[in-house]
Amino acid sequence: MSKAPFFAEIIESSLQNWIAQSWQWDAFPAYGSLVAIEQKKRTLFAVVYSIQTGSQDPVRTPFAYQKTEEELLAQQPQIFAFLRTTFSCLPLGYQENNKLFYLLAPEPAKMHAFVRPMSYEEKKRFFSTSSFLPLVFGNNAQVGLLEELLLAMLADIARVGLLYPDYVEQFMQDFSLLTGNDYRRLKLFLQRAQPILENHIQTEMGL
Repeated sequence: MSKAPFFAEIIESSLQNWIAQSWQWDAFPAYGSLVAIEQKKRTLFAVVYSIQTGSQDPVRTPFAYQKTEEELLAQQPQIFAFLRTTFSCLPLGYQENNKLFYLLAPEPAKMHAFVRPMSYEEKKRFFSTSSFLPLVFGNNAQVGLLEELLLAMLADIARVGLLYPDYVEQFMQDFSLLTGNDYRRLKLFLQRAQPILENHIQTEMGL
């Protein structure tokens, strides 16, 4: 299997959570972006909700050198060899026999499976409905900053050109239902989402 466009691999796995390690410490996915894993029977999809960089050697810990990255690369390049970046992913669905399921897969991601970004076409199909929201809300305790993650995902939805009025209305209806019709929470979320929605409108109009 060609390694492109894979950039990481699974080092911990369960039905509800994956942890992957980037092959290069400074190459990692964006917060709220979608990633994929190819299994024999299906392709698994997940959203990145946490990213961590630190030492992979318990004896060596990063130290503040008061130097720029360029200076450190020139003077002490060896310190970067001990860094590693891991990121946590929340499974949101899978594709099997060309059908898309917004469910947990029957099996967890395999250890050392390669991780890749979801393609533009995959994201457009996956985001064509807000059916992924129940799994995100159902793992609120695990995700932590739920609204932050949803805003990052909305920005990604905007990048694939799906934030039309009907889509936004359905997204907010689902958000309201999943928060127990909490009007204050919905209002605050809409206020924070407004710049994303306005930017999408301006982009669509070519402004």
